[in-house]
This record gives sequence, C-alpha cells and structure tokens, in this order.
Amino acid sequence: MKALIAMSGGVDSSVAAWLMLRAGWDCVGCTMKLFQNEDAGIPRERSCCSLDDVEDARAVAYRLGIPYYVFNFTDSFRRRVMDRFTDAYLAGRTPNPCIDCNRWLKFDRLWQRARELGCDAIVTGHYARIEEGNGVWTLKKALDPDKDQSYVLYHLDQSLLPHVRFPLGGLTKQEVRAIAEEQGFINAHKPDSQDICFVPDGDYAGFIEARTGRRPEPGDFLSPDGTVLGRHRGIIHYTVGQRRGLGLSGGKPLYVVSVDAAANTVTVGPKEALFRRTAYVEDFRWSAGSPPEGPIRCAAKIRYRHSEQPCLLTPLLGGGARLDFDEPQRAITPGQSAVAYDGDAVLGGGELC
Repeated sequence: MKALIAMSGGVDSSVAAWLMLRAGWDCVGCTMKLFQNEDAGIPRERSCCSLDDVEDARAVAYRLGIPYYVFNFTDSFRRRVMDRFTDAYLAGRTPNPCIDCNRWLKFDRLWQRARELGCDAIVTGHYARIEEGNGVWTLKKALDPDKDQSYVLYHLDQSLLPHVRFPLGGLTKQEVRAIAEEQGFINAHKPDSQDICFVPDGDYAGFIEARTGRRPEPGDFLSPDGTVLGRHRGIIHYTVGQRRGLGLSGGKPLYVVSVDAAANTVTVGPKEALFRRTAYVEDFRWSAGSPPEGPIRCAAKIRYRHSEQPCLLTPLLGGGARLDFDEPQRAITPGQSAVAYDGDAVLGGGELC
C-alpha cells in the first residue's frame, strides 16, 4: 500500500510519515506550495510556506529515506482560500480559511495528485481519528481533547474517509514530540503555527485592503432599534461578538451584534443581545453521506474553540440544517462553521448563515 504524506515542515506531519513507514506503507512525502509571501504582503520567512519549512520537510523525508516533492498549488489556494476569505469579509461574514484549505487543497487537489502517483491514501498530521464499521467510515475526535482537530475536517465524507489516514489521532502532542526527538528530526521542538498562514500578523483588514487595492467605506453604527450611534471604519474591521475597537462612548459596554454589507451598517448592542438559541447552516455536509429522516439530538460547536452544546439538529430542504440549542449561544457568527457530534463521532457540518 502506498501513501502520500502532506509534510508542512512541522513536527506533526513528520511523525505521521514515520508512523506510516513503521506500519509498512510505501510512503512519498510532499509539501504544498500555497502562495508567494510577497503576494500576501508579508516577509518571506513569516509563514508556513517559507523556504525554511520546505527545507525542514525535505530534511525529514531524506532522513526517512522517502521520495519528496513540492507541489505548486498557488492558483488553487488563491481562488479557493484567499479570494473566498476576502469575499467573505466584504460580505460581512467571518470565514475560517483553514477549513477551506483542508477541503479544497489537502483533501481535493492533493488527493487528485495522490491518485496520479498511484497512492492508495493521503496522510496528514491532523489530530483526529477514522474508524470503519459495517461498511461505514466515521470521523472521530482525537483522544487528546486539547489537540482535537475534527472540527476543521467535518467536510470529509464516505467518498474520502476510506482514503485518509490520521496517524496522530491516538497520541498527545508530548508523545509526538518525544517520537520526533528519538528519531532525530530537525523540527522536534519547532513551535506550532498559531495564525492564519497568509495573515500571520492578524491584520485581516490590512490584508483585504492590500488585496483589493481600496479602503472600505465608512458607515453607520446602529442600535438594535435602528438608532444611529456613530460611524464605523468599514465592515471588514468588525465581527459578531467584538467589543474592542468600536470607538463608541457610553456607559454600558457594546458588542457587535450583526453586520449588514448591503446597507454598510454595523449593529451593536449589550452583551445579552448576542445570545440566540437557533442557528441556520447552509450546505450541511453529512459525514455518513445522507441526512437522517428527521430531527436528531446531538451536540454542536459553532466555532473552533467553542465547547459543543446539546441541541436538536433538523435537516432542511435544499441541503441546509437548523440547530435549536437547549441554551442560548453567544455570538453565532455568519461565515463560521457549525459542526455536529454524536459523542466523539462527527455527524457533519456547514457554514452558519
């Protein structure tokens, strides 16, 4: 059996490659070149696409004795991730580009390339598990709850799950680093990346302004009843739940409640205005391949660092879904993803609208 290992230059994917080799797989390593740093307006050394990362991945592949390639996916990354990120903010949404990257690059373009190379599976360093039972493949949480990444992988369905391997799903980060150190990997103690790779300084608005070549139009801050409270700097500077940087004076703290791109307005209100019981999800992708016949009880999380909450999940006509939470949830944000779980098994997910 032959596997294509996605190697970012970090410790996780390096140990994933070693584990696959130890399990008897014929392995090929690769790094996806996703963008030119200059295109994102950042220094060459400050992203996961740096030359140092490529050289780290190459060094590990050489130490393991496996072939290694660099695939140029810059066009796909620009269209599927960077453009979608920009368009989402301009539409008043708050996207998660890591989910788009996983969906369209790691588990679409990379799987295509894997098949061209005669590979039976693609392998990444994600912390998640895949199990098969009675002919159905299930995406499950990692055993280490602090590292679980199943949320950003909800799009994986029955067409892909049989061809994906996550060797780290049963390990802790400490165990992974210990393996890397034992094997003498150059990146055994390399820090994890924390920010969006193409916006490492966290200045999303600055990235969008540089990418579009224009500054956003100021508009009105509104209260929930429509009263004009002041002027905002452009909707790309705001997201639901935000408190800091509003520039509004008043006695009670105000939070962004909603963003209306068509009207170019930002509605703000007290903290209690952020809480809602019901959320709607578009393009809900069911891990098992088809939706249930009716509403089901489950738990769902509405952002990556959100703890899942009990709810009723109802499939809707047109491929969407409705989530009715037992308790009101704070800052349900359009553009973020809602992911549903049955225990530690992923049922599916989609974008909040």
